[in-house]
Amino acid sequence: MHIPSRYSRLATSISVVVLAVMLNIACENDRAVRPDLTDLATQYAAAWSSQNPDSLASFYSESGALIVNRGTPSVGHAAIRSTAASFMAAFPDMLVRMDSVVDKGEHVVFHWTWTGTNTGPGGTGRSVRISGYEDWTLDPTGLILQSDGHYDDAEYQRQVNPSSP
Repeated sequence: MHIPSRYSRLATSISVVVLAVMLNIACENDRAVRPDLTDLATQYAAAWSSQNPDSLASFYSESGALIVNRGTPSVGHAAIRSTAASFMAAFPDMLVRMDSVVDKGEHVVFHWTWTGTNTGPGGTGRSVRISGYEDWTLDPTGLILQSDGHYDDAEYQRQVNPSSP
């Protein structure tokens, strides 16, 4: 049986479209799940404010890293827990508020404002209000692989230490 060439081209075109749709569906199923970033940032801020370092560590992958002002990275849940616990102990009334979250494609930038009073062990009794941001790299499941946090340390020192200029 002879099929006219115009029908043959149409069948080939339809086959290509069907294949493309099937490949796209397969790729969609394999893609990373991107969490709602506003929800993630709001819950992350609440975890910092919770006085529960385990809650904060749960936002990180098992090998995740928290870096504060280009310091030594806290890698893994135990180290992240320890870093969070030190901030939480120093500022028992610490509140972190999500100001904004920006999806930069490869990274997510979480802008925050932190308030609290340094009444923990050895504290100065002084209040702080600092704004900063964290540059997050997320894993395919939406957990933080790395958080590179930044705030103005000179301003922090001025607010928390009575003897700072």
